[in-house]
Amino acid sequence: MESCVKAFLNKKGYDVNDKALTIIHACDDWYANRLINDFHKRKTINGIPYELTRLNFAKRCCSDDANLCEVLEINAGEGEQADFVAKVLASSNFNTQYRKQLEKTSADGTVACYIRLDNATVMDDSSVRGGDIKLNYVEADAFTPLTVENDIVVEAAFSGSTLVKGKKQTTLVLFLLGENNLYTAETHIFNDRGDEEVGKQTIVQLGDVKPFAVMRVAEVNNLDNMEGYGLPKLWNAIPALKVVDLCYNVLFSDLDKSEKIILINELLCAFDDDGNPILTPEQKKLFVFTGEKLPEEKGLIQEYNPEIRVEQITKAIELALSLLSMSFGYGTKKYSFENGQIKTATEYFGERQDAMQELGKQRQVATEYIQDICRAVMWFSNKYHDTAYNLDAEITIGFDDSYVEDKQAKLEAMRADALSFPEVPILKVWYIMEKYNIPEDEAKKYMQYTDEPIDDVDD
Repeated sequence: MESCVKAFLNKKGYDVNDKALTIIHACDDWYANRLINDFHKRKTINGIPYELTRLNFAKRCCSDDANLCEVLEINAGEGEQADFVAKVLASSNFNTQYRKQLEKTSADGTVACYIRLDNATVMDDSSVRGGDIKLNYVEADAFTPLTVENDIVVEAAFSGSTLVKGKKQTTLVLFLLGENNLYTAETHIFNDRGDEEVGKQTIVQLGDVKPFAVMRVAEVNNLDNMEGYGLPKLWNAIPALKVVDLCYNVLFSDLDKSEKIILINELLCAFDDDGNPILTPEQKKLFVFTGEKLPEEKGLIQEYNPEIRVEQITKAIELALSLLSMSFGYGTKKYSFENGQIKTATEYFGERQDAMQELGKQRQVATEYIQDICRAVMWFSNKYHDTAYNLDAEITIGFDDSYVEDKQAKLEAMRADALSFPEVPILKVWYIMEKYNIPEDEAKKYMQYTDEPIDDVDD
C-alpha cells in the first residue's frame, strides 16, 4: 500500500491493518519465489557467502489449489441478460484474471473485485448515463476492509498505481454505506509526490447492491487482528516450505559434488620443462596429484567416488512433502514422493474423497464471489443503461471437475440412469442440468421439446 493512501485513510479516521499486510507480504514473497534474506542467504563454515537454491514449491501449491476451483461456465439467468453479463466478463478478461485470483487467494488469503464505469456521460443534473461497465481486480495488499459485520466486508477501500505520462499516479476508491443504506463511491487521485490532485475527487451515489466482491480462503482465519481478511494458506506452510528447500539443496549439493576424482602418484606422470604435468583435457578434469604417497598407500592410483545419499534424501523429501501437505491443506498426502515420483493432488483426490469436503467449502466461497460480481454488473446496467435485468435470477457456476473426477463417465452414468428409469423423469432433468450447466427450470423447458412428460416431475 502506498504511503499516501495510508495517510489519507488515517486522516479519514480509518486504521490500516499493518499486521495483516506484513503477513500478506511475507506469503507473497514465497509465492513470487523472492529471496528471503534471513533464510536463503547462508555462509559456509569458512565464512564464504552463498544462496540456497529455491525450488518455488509455494507457487506449485497455489497453482494446484487453483486447478480445483477452475470455472468452465457462468450462467447469469436467461437470454439477453445472460449474454450481457458474459460480454462484460469477457471484456474484462475474467477467465484469466479469475485464475490468477484463485492462486493469489491461496497465497495471500484474500482477493477482491469492484465495478467501475468508464466513458460515461455526465448530464446537466450531475447524473450519469451510459458508459462501459468494467471490472477492477484487486490483490490483498491493495484491499482495505473498512467495516466488517458478521465476518462480511460491507465497506472497503481499493487502491492501485499506474503510470501516466511517465509519472506514477495512485487511485483510491472507497465504497461507503450511507444512513439510507445506499452505497456511495468516492474516488481520489494522488500524484507521484503523494499529493491529492485538486479537482479530481468524485463522489457517486450508488444503490443498495454491494458494488464489490471479496473472495477469501474458506478455512477459518485463526490469526489475531485480521478481521476482513482470509487466512493465507502459505503462512502456515512457510516452515514446511523451508524444509522442502533445504532437502532439495542437500540433494543438489550431493549431485553437484558427485563427479569421480582419481588420486594419482606423481611418479606415473611426465612433466614438461617448467615442471607442469603433461595431461589430456579429460585427465585434467579427473586427476588430483598427491605427491609420492596416496592417502591410504594402496597403490599408485586410487579412485574417490563421492556418495550420493539417495535413500536418506528420499526419506527426508517424503517427510518434507507430508509436512507441507498437512500444513497447506487437503490432508497429509496431497504431495508425496513414492517410487521416485511426486504424487499430485489429482491422484490423491481420486483416493480420498473425504478431502472433497474442504474443496466444497472453497467452491462455495468462489460461487458467492462470482454471483456477487454478476449481480453488481446487472445493477450497474439497470442503473446506467436503463435495462431491467432480474437481480434475483439464479446464477449457476460450472466448475471443472476433470481434476477430481471423470466428468464424461459421470454424465454417461447419469444418462444410463435416466434411460433405465423412464418412470422417474427427474433423472433426465438432472442429466440435462449437469450436461449443459443450466438451472432446473431451464432443463424442464428443454424437455418440452421431447416426448418425456414434465408436468409430474417433482423436485
